[in-house]
Amino acid sequence: MANLGEQNDSIRSRSSRSPQHYDQYRSASSLAAELPYQSQRHDPYRLQRPSTSPTISIAVDPVALITTECITVTSAMRKHSRWAQSSVSAILGGGTPGHEVGRAPKSDEKELSPRQQQGQSSKALNGLARVDDTLANRWGIRGKKGRSIRDNPLMSAFARLRHDLRGCTDIRNFDIPSLLHPFLQVIRSSSTSAPITSLALVAITKFFSYNLIGRESPRLSLAMQLLSAAITHCRFEASDSAADETVLLRILKLMEGMLSGPGGDLLGDESVCEMMETGLSMCCQVRLSELLRRSAEMSMIAMCQIIFERLKSLEIESGEDLDAIEVASRDGTNVLKMDPTANGTAVTSSQRSSDEPRSSATIEHSEEGQSGAIGYQSPSVPQNNPETSEATPTNTVDTNIAVSGRSVDQSSEIPIPIQPYSLPSIRELFRVLVDLLNPHNRQQTDTMRVMALRIIDVALEVAGPSIAKHPSLATLAKDDLCRHLFQLVRSEHVALLHESLRVAGTLLSTCREVLKLQQELFLSYLVACLHPRVEIPREPGIDPALYEGVPQAPKLVKPAASQASSGRSTPVPVKDRQKLGMEGGARKPDAREAMVESIGALSRIPSYLVELFVNYDCEVDRSDLCEDLIGLLSRNAFPDSATWSTTNVPPLCLDSLLGYIQYIADRRDDLPIFEGYPDRKKLREHRARKKIIIRGATKFNEDPKSGIAFLSSEGIIDNQDDVHSVVRFLRGTTRISKSVLGEYISKKSNDQILEAFLDLFDFSGKRVDEALRDLLNSFRLPGESALIERVVTVFSKKYCDTTTIEGIEDKDAVFILTYAIIMLNTDLHNRNIGAQKRMTFNDFAKNLRGVNDGKDFAPEYLQEIYNSIKTNEIILPDEHNNKQAFDYAWEELLLKTRDGGFTVLCKTNIYDADMFAATWKPIIATLAYVFMSASDDAVFSRIVAGFDQCAQIAAAYNLTDAFDHIIFCLSAITTLASKEPPKTTLNTEVQTEKGSVMVSELAVKFGRDNKAQLACVVLFGVISGNEAKINQGWNHIVRIWINLFANSLIPATFPKSSTILDLPAISLQTPSQVIDRGERPSDGGLFSSFTSYLSSYAADDPPEPSEEELDSTMYTVDCIQACSLSTIFSEVLSMPADASKPLVQALLDQLPKESSPIVVKPDRPTSAPIRINGHQSTAHGISYDPSVVYLLELATIIALRDGDTIAAVGESVADALQNVVRDASNIHPLIVSRAVFYLLHLLNASQDHSFARAPVILHTISSFDQPILEKSALYILRGLAICIKSPSPLRNEITNTPDFWSTIQSIQSTPGEPAAAGVFELLESVINTGPPAVTADNYEAAVSLLNGFAVAGSVGAVEEQKLERSTRRTKSGRQSKPQDNEAVIRGSKAVNMIYQLTNRVPFLIKQSHLERNEAWINYWSPIFQALRTQCLNPCREIRQQAFSCLQRSLLSPELASADHQEWTAIFGEVLFPLISRLLKPEIYQSDPIGMSETRVQAATLLCKIFLHYLVLLSEWDGMLDLWLKILDVMDRLMNSGQGDNLEEAVPESLKNILLVMSNGGYLVPPEDTAKGTSSEIWEETWKRVDRFLPNLFVEIFPTPPPTAPLEQQERQNQQVVVPPPPQGSVAPVAAAILPTITPAEKTKEAKEVD
Repeated sequence: MANLGEQNDSIRSRSSRSPQHYDQYRSASSLAAELPYQSQRHDPYRLQRPSTSPTISIAVDPVALITTECITVTSAMRKHSRWAQSSVSAILGGGTPGHEVGRAPKSDEKELSPRQQQGQSSKALNGLARVDDTLANRWGIRGKKGRSIRDNPLMSAFARLRHDLRGCTDIRNFDIPSLLHPFLQVIRSSSTSAPITSLALVAITKFFSYNLIGRESPRLSLAMQLLSAAITHCRFEASDSAADETVLLRILKLMEGMLSGPGGDLLGDESVCEMMETGLSMCCQVRLSELLRRSAEMSMIAMCQIIFERLKSLEIESGEDLDAIEVASRDGTNVLKMDPTANGTAVTSSQRSSDEPRSSATIEHSEEGQSGAIGYQSPSVPQNNPETSEATPTNTVDTNIAVSGRSVDQSSEIPIPIQPYSLPSIRELFRVLVDLLNPHNRQQTDTMRVMALRIIDVALEVAGPSIAKHPSLATLAKDDLCRHLFQLVRSEHVALLHESLRVAGTLLSTCREVLKLQQELFLSYLVACLHPRVEIPREPGIDPALYEGVPQAPKLVKPAASQASSGRSTPVPVKDRQKLGMEGGARKPDAREAMVESIGALSRIPSYLVELFVNYDCEVDRSDLCEDLIGLLSRNAFPDSATWSTTNVPPLCLDSLLGYIQYIADRRDDLPIFEGYPDRKKLREHRARKKIIIRGATKFNEDPKSGIAFLSSEGIIDNQDDVHSVVRFLRGTTRISKSVLGEYISKKSNDQILEAFLDLFDFSGKRVDEALRDLLNSFRLPGESALIERVVTVFSKKYCDTTTIEGIEDKDAVFILTYAIIMLNTDLHNRNIGAQKRMTFNDFAKNLRGVNDGKDFAPEYLQEIYNSIKTNEIILPDEHNNKQAFDYAWEELLLKTRDGGFTVLCKTNIYDADMFAATWKPIIATLAYVFMSASDDAVFSRIVAGFDQCAQIAAAYNLTDAFDHIIFCLSAITTLASKEPPKTTLNTEVQTEKGSVMVSELAVKFGRDNKAQLACVVLFGVISGNEAKINQGWNHIVRIWINLFANSLIPATFPKSSTILDLPAISLQTPSQVIDRGERPSDGGLFSSFTSYLSSYAADDPPEPSEEELDSTMYTVDCIQACSLSTIFSEVLSMPADASKPLVQALLDQLPKESSPIVVKPDRPTSAPIRINGHQSTAHGISYDPSVVYLLELATIIALRDGDTIAAVGESVADALQNVVRDASNIHPLIVSRAVFYLLHLLNASQDHSFARAPVILHTISSFDQPILEKSALYILRGLAICIKSPSPLRNEITNTPDFWSTIQSIQSTPGEPAAAGVFELLESVINTGPPAVTADNYEAAVSLLNGFAVAGSVGAVEEQKLERSTRRTKSGRQSKPQDNEAVIRGSKAVNMIYQLTNRVPFLIKQSHLERNEAWINYWSPIFQALRTQCLNPCREIRQQAFSCLQRSLLSPELASADHQEWTAIFGEVLFPLISRLLKPEIYQSDPIGMSETRVQAATLLCKIFLHYLVLLSEWDGMLDLWLKILDVMDRLMNSGQGDNLEEAVPESLKNILLVMSNGGYLVPPEDTAKGTSSEIWEETWKRVDRFLPNLFVEIFPTPPPTAPLEQQERQNQQVVVPPPPQGSVAPVAAAILPTITPAEKTKEAKEVD
């Protein structure tokens, strides 16, 4: 520090003062001591705020402490040779009479008004300022020979203070200016050394620290001003550098304490500016040590925090009227000028003109007797007094010069009131700090800029929003601060770049509301710098589809400009950031990392990206900043970004992305706030319009005509034929190429467009060059001369029409002048032209001689044009990258800010849905990529949370595309959704005591992949509860289900499937081998394992799974169980109908396509068929894929849930099922059978819909090949049973469809008990369930089917005969009861059901409207034919039942009628053929024992039926033939010769018939012909009967003698069992024959009927 005086001449120039200053100083000090203190309650500017410094209590007496400090300072001074001969009074603390310096104001003194107090404060300040370097020459040093030595005023001041303190009992009531007076003298004195000055500073610091000076201390405001003036003008002798810097450090500490202490808010604007100037000067002094400069910077930061905090208080005081503060502070702003120096040179640019004298604030004196005041002086070099110079120390440190750069020599007093500092000082401080950032000021170093940036950052952190609210401060932030910052961020200086980015981030985070366009510029630059231009490397094992959505380049990047032949770059359509040279480029890795950190800091503001989306992405003329930033973070989160940045960049970007997701997720449940925010619908319209304009601009840049046509078709341009509409768009958009625009409007065919385009400009009051500059800023002037001429011609005309300039004659003159200006612009600024060859003004003027209608242009006019072009090139800013282009574009940007509006701050969640919809693609792609490439558990945890939050956001806002993509990514990571199903050839079932597990290739591989397991759990965790939000994502989920099902990892049944379908579990493939580990020891040793391997190899079996494979499989099982798939399936079955459509479609999409494969029979069998995903080959070459059944069943269950699901997905499911059923010949029967059941079940449930038609389905089923039908029989029957279970139109439709009966007939004929039982149950449902389903259409088919069941019951004959033989062998009198035979039971029931159909015959005949004969044949004949057939059934039980039913049917009262005679066919078609068949040996041999009895029953039945209908037959013409036929049948029965009971039964039955006929008068001897009966019957009967029973007729009708007595005739008549019935009676005839039926037969018949 000792060399400071040598290095700075200004310090030495201030080292001496004239002796007269001492007397003046004494006078000033006395005046200051006498001034009463100003009451704090009368201070209107006092800010009530607590002290920021902690209160420290002291253990000693405050007065004693002050006295000790006085003695400490004076003791140090006495040790100096200058004060070695101090007087006794100075040591003892004696006072000078007449001076009451330290007294407190008396209580009876009148309190001064504020103006009087301010005036006296000014006097005190001026009096104190008179102390200068001459003190050392007048006091305390050896004077000229003979002079006496008097006490130095510095020593006397301390003595007076000690004297005044003797009577002080409460230091808080002591006058503070008097208390500080001696110490301030020491600080201001240049004759003191650094240690002495340091002691004075320490003492004052203690006073503040120990709270000896408090808020209520007397005259605190004046004391603060005095103290500020003293420390900012501190001077001392330079000696030791360490001691010197210690003084400066203590000054910094004291200034910091003053601002933060109780009187900090009492400092005036001038004082604050001086203090800040002092601190900044210390920060900028390169000669000071690094430690001191850093300490000064830290102090400045602390003080700036306090100063800018003041802005908040000002806002509270002024309320909402901030403009009042601005108006009130204008005068102060004009006079407050800070000018910190570095090495004696000003480092900031003042806002004054260069010829204006610089003024500085100081405390000056006036002549004796005049009042002092705070004023301003113009600097001047002091005149050295020889006497003063002689005694002046050579080395002094003057903070007034070396630090603050201010002088205190001359006075120019301008009285102003001392008010607490406010906006003027804050604005001046902010201005100086911003000026320190100017990158083009060579007086400033990067170190100074870094220091200023740190201070500004703190200021913004403390009061950024307040700065934005005050117009004057906001203007500085919007203009100068942003201008400098955006140039500094291009610096390669690491520290400068870091601090610039930090300040820019803080500025945007606090003041972005007023920095809309500036923010766009800054962020666009960062995006352009950071976004890589390389493709994402394709890593093996990662699906490229996972990269989709990550942009390869941001939207705002434009292609590079092409090069023209002239060497000038051809302009391209660019945004403001490119005009400002902020188009990005290659930056160093550390710089990229710093930029990423800056973006990350901004993105950590919860609403920041929302605000970008609303203010930029949703505005037509702004960039898509939100999308670009998300794309940037996503792209740089990929690991390869570390190759061009640093390894920290990917995690930083990932953290920002996850934070963005977190904020949206946190806001998801907040109540939406709409008031005060833009309408979402309008923003969506703006975004849509913006996309159209971007597409149209792209088309325009390629082909202007097509672009305009497109924009017109989309409504952007109202009418493409209206040139005004076209040019309004071309002029108003920034997205089209200005080069293309220039060429387009300058074409000859577009003259109207060119004229309309120029009509949009206002050239009034502008010079030609100014008008031309405005015009050429809107488009690029084409290079072809003809096009240029056309533009200039129209421009000249428009200019002359709108502007009248004196000295320009006509438009031709304007035309030539415009051309000359263009040539001048090119000549002066073309780099290829040397400086000596450039056009001068004389050359320019010479070229224009006589072109102004024969006259010359005014030289002054041309000179102005020349100077303007020379200093400011007419350019498109994107053509150059220099300061001129930057300044021009910056001014243009500022002009746009006037119309750009404010940034909308969005503390709401109403835009989150649209924002996430626009940005989810790169986010999810990044999460997926990092998930697959990460290895750290913490990363996995964050990624899992990110996926979950993305899914919840997508579900909450119904963003199905995003949700589907999340599912796709997670499915891909699980490896379970592969389109190529895994092989299941080696699937092995391992059974243990606790259960069994299927070891498969998929299970082992999945169990080894921890990432895949984690992804699986995350996937199904995301799905759970959000099933209704999924659309295309079901395709991937279904594939996972299929693969898990095929490998037995999930159940083969679904929840609710038992209640909906009631089917057994789906059949899975048979494992290649089954290993029971429960029967063998767990540890068999190496030899055992080797033996097992060899045995399996020899048997051509796959080797047993190892323990590791089994463990991996168990991991897989545990993982799948953790996914809670059962819960998901339950939720799936409860989804809304519309939400089920995508799932059902996904299920059906996984079905194999219809095909007709050609199966080639192999020449030799293969050892083991290959099974893929459960496909098991059959002998027919058709494989069984259980997954198909799985898909169909799940789809069917979903469709069958309720009516809504049937309406929504029933048709698609039915179509898929019908496709399977139609292709039955190429599909495995197991699949076909269940598909048929699903289809029929769906048919029953969809009766109200027309997409499933029963006839079509039944026809398809009936066309099955017999093998397929046999294997599908049970499922077909179950499905049909469901359809006809209850009365419905469907039941009638099915039962009346011929294919129904043909199908069940085919099934009934298939072998196997279950099929027959199923068909019979179905038939019972049709016949027995009311209302009857048997109609005219299905009557015959039903009878035929029943007859078939009865025929099938013939198998019971074998068992009956075996049982009979067994009974005979045992010679037991009791016959064993045969075991129940289902076929016999069904046959018996079938016969009975045939009989029941007779009740329907009359109704069917009546309904059919057929002729009687035809109707009888159609409805009665089938029943009789069936019963006749069953009367021949080898099974006795069925045969007996058939005879009983036949008899009842033939005796039915509905059968016969006198109105028709079709019924008579019962003899020729039923009874006669029956007896004829019974007489055949093969029939007899089918049951030799029982068939004999059957013949008897048949003969008896024939007789009974004949007698029953005898009356009706008597009226029939064919009675004789019928009777003769009956006699022939009896003859055959009598002569059958098979040794049965017919020989007894036939004569008896015939005898009864003859008697009844005779008794009824139908059989009369010839002699009785008088009765009207033909004797032909008698004669034919006699002949026939006599043929096989010669004596019967005679026995019955003996020829009586002519005179036979009456008693004999009566006896003959009494031989008849039943008397003859009356004429026309039927019942008595039937009764007459009943005695011929044995009682046993009656009992059996009754049981069968029951």
